[in-house]
Amino acid sequence: MRIKQSFCYPCFKRKERSLAELCNAAAKIGYAGVELWFRGPDFDELAAAAKGAGLALASMCGHETLGDGLNKRSNHDRIEAEVRESLEIASRLGIPGLICFSGNRNAGQADADAIEACAEGLRRVAPYAEAKGINLNVELLNSKVDHAGYQADHTAWGAAVCRKVGSPRVKLLYDIYHMQIMEGDVIRTIRENIAHIGHFHTAGNPDRKDLDDAQELNYVGICRAIARSGYGLYVAHEFTPRGDPIEALRTAFAICNQE
Repeated sequence: MRIKQSFCYPCFKRKERSLAELCNAAAKIGYAGVELWFRGPDFDELAAAAKGAGLALASMCGHETLGDGLNKRSNHDRIEAEVRESLEIASRLGIPGLICFSGNRNAGQADADAIEACAEGLRRVAPYAEAKGINLNVELLNSKVDHAGYQADHTAWGAAVCRKVGSPRVKLLYDIYHMQIMEGDVIRTIRENIAHIGHFHTAGNPDRKDLDDAQELNYVGICRAIARSGYGLYVAHEFTPRGDPIEALRTAFAICNQE
């Protein structure tokens, strides 16, 4: 396997197929992991289904509130408590990374201060992440189409936060779909920032659908560049399939597994 592929199960779960059936089908295709976002009532079911299929739990959210996050200092006590709890769960289940959020822009706050605020919040939890050997991945999202106002909407902004913190366990979740919308130049950006990247998400652009020829991203080339960078963690598919989810997972796996 050239890269370790995973998938975000909420995008692919359907009523007619149990989580165990979904995980077993993905494992047969060749997937290495499955991930969730925020913890919910089906968390234990997913953990059991993944274990039964031989899949790793690749990622989960470390704290709540995507739009109200680390760039607001009044959130730091809450986020620290939530991340510490998530680190305990991740350590127990072997989850290598937690997703963290900058939050939306705050009126009157300069970018430089928001970067410093995020770094301050992450410095509070970085020692716990280092002790557990788990990455804290600040997610990069687009503010143009899907997440109006979100602040960590460019790679350079997120990389500046990582440098400010200065911890090997504070990295970025580079979402290829979101960053194509905001800045493009995906392969060059990945190559230049791979040291800061701890997780990837995929989806076709536009429409956030399958990785097919109806969208503009060349995932063969992108995944080849990721494989050649020496990156050894997960690339997770986070798109909504147009048709059968298992067939979409099979096609995405084959596209991203080409030499």
